[in-house]
Amino acid sequence: MSEENLRPTYDDQPSEDAYKRGPQYKMTQARKEDIEGNDKEKESDEPEKKKQRVGRPPELDANGNPIPKEPRKPKRKVAVMVGYCGAGYHGMQYNPPHPTIEDALFKAFVEAGAISKDNSTDLKKNGFMRAARTDKGVHAGGNLISLKMIIEDPDIKEKINKALPEGIRVWDITRVNKAFDCRKMCGSRWYEYLLPTYSLIGPKPNSILYNDIEESRLELPGILDDDAESIEFWKNLKKEVNEKFTEEQIEQIQNYTPPPKDEFLESEATYQMVKKYKALEYAHRRKYRISAEKLEKFRSAMKQYIGAHNFHNFTLGKDFKDASAIRFMKKIKVSDPFVIGDAKTEWVSIKIHGQSFMLHQIRKMISMAALIARCGTPVERISQAYGPQKINIPKAPALGLLLEAPVFETYNDRLEKFGYTPIDFSKYQEEIDAFKMKHIYDKIYKEEVDENVFNAFFAYIDSFNKVTGAQGEESEDKKGKNVQKSIFEFLTARGIPDLETNEKTNKVDGKIVDKSEDKEKIESTHTTVDAQN
Repeated sequence: MSEENLRPTYDDQPSEDAYKRGPQYKMTQARKEDIEGNDKEKESDEPEKKKQRVGRPPELDANGNPIPKEPRKPKRKVAVMVGYCGAGYHGMQYNPPHPTIEDALFKAFVEAGAISKDNSTDLKKNGFMRAARTDKGVHAGGNLISLKMIIEDPDIKEKINKALPEGIRVWDITRVNKAFDCRKMCGSRWYEYLLPTYSLIGPKPNSILYNDIEESRLELPGILDDDAESIEFWKNLKKEVNEKFTEEQIEQIQNYTPPPKDEFLESEATYQMVKKYKALEYAHRRKYRISAEKLEKFRSAMKQYIGAHNFHNFTLGKDFKDASAIRFMKKIKVSDPFVIGDAKTEWVSIKIHGQSFMLHQIRKMISMAALIARCGTPVERISQAYGPQKINIPKAPALGLLLEAPVFETYNDRLEKFGYTPIDFSKYQEEIDAFKMKHIYDKIYKEEVDENVFNAFFAYIDSFNKVTGAQGEESEDKKGKNVQKSIFEFLTARGIPDLETNEKTNKVDGKIVDKSEDKEKIESTHTTVDAQN
């Protein structure tokens, strides 16, 4: 019997092909070649020529001659401080084919020579990143982008600004270390929202929201605030309307429904009456001056946002159990009222300083606080909105929102250690304020006068259920308090379902359950999630 047949065999033994791919076989072959000599010696001792990389063919001009390439210039990692008016743009982030702020900036960088033409087709080649991504129509007094740029030219900032439209400006270009990522390194952000004070006037009498609030006030007295200020406003408006219109005309105005666009006639008598009535209402709203009590109510509502809370009801697509819904608000300031513009409208400025924000979060925060102030709802309703119950909070108009500036407190200390200049927008505050006044504030004030954006928004909210048919109906399963009579029931005396509509103690399977214990469990859950975040 041959020696080969005497060898033991195993089920897990690798095949001959697998063995030849292994390191042991290669080492054996190397030893064999050392002993026996390599029969595969090369015929010549000349070194083997390296294979040439096959790249893209050179670009040719009209005559078929290759176009000479630009000389390669060194790129440096920089932080670019910018400000912009968001009107006419589909937000900050690059989103072809729509016009965006990043698209305009990138084109200006290429035109000014800060980005080579070889890298002009893709933002990723330059490591393009923004500190805050603003939505469509949202402005910014200060925002930051980081990327690799050619900055040998001492006049590069002036050249970029020359290539940009007037509504977008570069405040400064500063060197940063290679690992800098403006989105990740941004410690917090300041936002500002401009709100006309007439937005806090109570719902229009006989509107759906007004009737819901008054009905709940009778059901559960002592919960909602009395609003003599709004009652007086609507009383004065009604008095002037009665002086200028007959009862029959007022009824026609209230029942007016705009015809289809192709059938609309501006000269129609009823439309002209409606137009005259609205002009009268707008004039009264612009004369309105907020009282100290109502302003304090709005400030108290805004204070409810300070700290770490679960803002799942203040954004889209977030669940109560989603840890990323917890955000930390550091500081909130509501200014004293100020009158501005030819229309003499009164405004307040709300500044919010937070670590980070979700989609539509600020607009929903402003809307919730404004609705609470105008409906006389308890400010604690905001704290209850952090709970598990889902509610529909409308988002305020984008018109009044602007990014004040991102803040890099922690990272600035590290930048200084590396020998770089700290990122500080306050050094350019005068330029930023002048830009905001000309290109942002004036446009906000003018658009509000021309389009009556805020009046249209709150008028739509007052009649929302009528427009959409969003009323709950009683059934065998749902009766009484379990039926949501309005989508904005959380603004009425009934409050948020499962928190205020139920009694403190309920019977479950014949046992009395203390609802305060459930509330403590919810609060302890919040604390745990906050700690994890």
